[in-house]
Order: sequence, then C-alpha cells, then structure tokens
Amino acid sequence: MSIQKPKGTQDLLPGVVEKWQYIEEKARDICARFNYKEIRSPIFEHTELFQRGVGETTDIVEKEMYTFQDKGDRSMSLRPEGTAGVVRAYVENKLYGEPDIAKLYYIGPMFRYEQPQAGRYRQFHQFGIEALGSTDPSLDAEVIAMGYLFYKELGLKGVRVEINSVGNPAVRAVYREKLQEFFAPVKDQLCKDCQSRYDRNPMRILDCKKDQHFGVGAPSILDYLDEECSVHFGKVQQHLTAMGIVYEINPRMVRGLDYYTHTAFEYKCAGIGAIDTISGGGRYNGLVAQIGGDDQPGVGFGLGLERVLLVLEAQGVEIPAGRPLDAYLIGMGEQAEAEVTKLLFQLRSSGLTAEKDYQSRKMKGQMKSADRMKARYVAILGDDELAKGVISLKNMANGEQEEVELGRLADVLKR
Repeated sequence: MSIQKPKGTQDLLPGVVEKWQYIEEKARDICARFNYKEIRSPIFEHTELFQRGVGETTDIVEKEMYTFQDKGDRSMSLRPEGTAGVVRAYVENKLYGEPDIAKLYYIGPMFRYEQPQAGRYRQFHQFGIEALGSTDPSLDAEVIAMGYLFYKELGLKGVRVEINSVGNPAVRAVYREKLQEFFAPVKDQLCKDCQSRYDRNPMRILDCKKDQHFGVGAPSILDYLDEECSVHFGKVQQHLTAMGIVYEINPRMVRGLDYYTHTAFEYKCAGIGAIDTISGGGRYNGLVAQIGGDDQPGVGFGLGLERVLLVLEAQGVEIPAGRPLDAYLIGMGEQAEAEVTKLLFQLRSSGLTAEKDYQSRKMKGQMKSADRMKARYVAILGDDELAKGVISLKNMANGEQEEVELGRLADVLKR
C-alpha cells in the first residue's frame, strides 16, 4: 500500500499553486502600500508561548494543538496561529526599541488538530498583520480596512465587516460576573466545555456552537464599557466611516482567542455552507506583557487562505493562472538541438519564460506540448535555418510565421 498524505492536509499541485501565488502576491502588494514589513517566525515554539498568549481556556490550546516533547524533554507545539509567535519575536528582538511602531505581516502554514471540513485543514495557511506600539484607534481602523481591501481587490462580493468592543480587563471582570449570573440557572444544561468555561472564562460560552440558544438575551458587554473603552470604540467607528467602510456592531462577538481587548472584528461572506465568518482579528493591548515583554499595545488580523479560495470559487471569481510561456523551442536534427539548448538558456537569462522537449518526441508531439503549456510562440530550428543563421517563429494566437535572426530572437520575443 502506498503512503498517503496525512488527514487534513493537501498537496498544492501545479495549476492550483499559481492561484495561491496570486493571492499571496496580492497580500504582499497591499502590505507594501500600507507600509507593513514581512516577518518569518518558526513554525514551532515552546508550548508555554501559546498557553500564555492564546489562552488556556481556548479550544485551540485545550484540544487542537500539535504538541510534542523534543529530545531535550521540552514541550514544543506547532504554531496554531500567527500572533503569539510574532509578538514573541517582537519582544525577543527588542523591536519595541525602534523609533517607529512595528508594522509586520506574515504568510505561512499553521497547524490545528480538528475535524477537517469546508475551508478547514489540519495544516492551513494564514496571511496576517500585526501593528505594535500604538493605542491610536485609527490603527484599529487601518487594520480592518486592510483586510477589507484585500478581499475587495481579489474580487470577493458581499464581504461584510462586523465589529465589537470586548473592553479592558476591568470591564471584563464586571461583565464576567453579569454573565455568570445570567448563565447560572442553566449551568447544568450547558455542554461540558461551557461548564468549564463558566468559571474560567464565561465570555467563551457566547462563542460556543452547541450552546448558542442559551445565550439568547445575554447581557451585552457594550452596556458595561467604561469611558476609555467607549471613546476608543467610538473613534474606531468614526475612522471606518471616514474611509467609507460599512460595518455592523455585533455585541455577541468574542472571537476564539483570549488575548483581545477593545476592538474585535470579523469579516463575513456567504459561500462556505452555513459558515459565513471568513476571518477576523482585534486589538490585544496586554499580550506583549503576558509573553514577557514591557507592555506594548497591538492590533492585527489573521486571514485563512483556504477560505479565501473556497469563497472565490463559490462566487465564480477567476484567478489568473500564472505567467504564460513566452516561447517553446523545437530543434530538428542533432546540431539544431544543441543550438536550441544554447538559445533556451539565452532566452531564460534575458528574463523570458521558455521551454523545450526532453522526451525525443516528433514535431507533432512537441507542438501539442507547446499548446498545452499555452506558449505564445513556437520557435523551430532545423539544419536549413541553422545554416542561414535564422529561426522560424510561429505566433500561436494567429498562426503567422516569420524568420528571425538567431541573435535577435530574445529582442523580437520581448517586443
């Protein structure tokens, strides 16, 4: 029996991977325009980082992490999300000492042990940004706007923005008691996970898929915001309105991670069955201190690329399938084939995409190969052409053919 890929993973093959490259390039382009710089952190970290950063009461830490003991008997985990590792790198490399705020982005694989379903894999990929060093509400709005623009420029239709304020620790302490009072009469009817969350983090009950109905009529955190939180949330809304970004306030939104403070947000879009949340993020003002650094505010998001592709496909949005082949070279005869190898290298060195046959196929087979590769031109070199110092160049779009001097082939193709 042949070895197969692990459950919840996928092979990204030629023909598909070009779509990923297009999406990743769109992410990089938007980050450049907003002045975010790329950071690449390890795909595994000390388990304690995620316990501290993501939160021990989250499903991610409790159930979904790929954790192992290394040969030094240290507990390591494959990263289940990107923010904790970026913040650890920010602290360890003293990026907080720079005169400007740190505006960072990452693109890469994450790992969670969960049941694979539409848009969810055990190895999945995220594009995320983190802005560290400022409490300015306009930065929250900028981060939200970046994600919205990313989806819009990819061609996604019907993307909605939902926002909420999850307050600060003092606000949440009061809100926690109010939620416990609300859920107390039904505590024994809650699922096992939510019974545990009741004492440790009752806000997480609002995020439970099984116990949604028990949360109907629950108090809203917006009713308990202090002046600082209310002012911040109001200014985020003002900045979003100024940018023309339509949003809805969803007071039940908590997000699946414990580190959020103040602004939390999600992007919604139909196209993945009953699930309409495609990504989200928020502000995390206490996370840097939690991970061991001098307290610095931060805000960011993480967008799953698998989900982006699913919704694009569901909406029938065409993604460019990669760069076409500029030329396919055919050599007829031993000397001509040797010259083709030389020409091929010259074309590639001058920045053109070029290919030839490596299977000793006849002319007909090579022409079919050129067609499959969507070559713009086929250049045919036989002994007669070689003697004259020319090559026959065929335009595959209109069938027109001309002879071109060997030394001018690259210039003609570029033109």
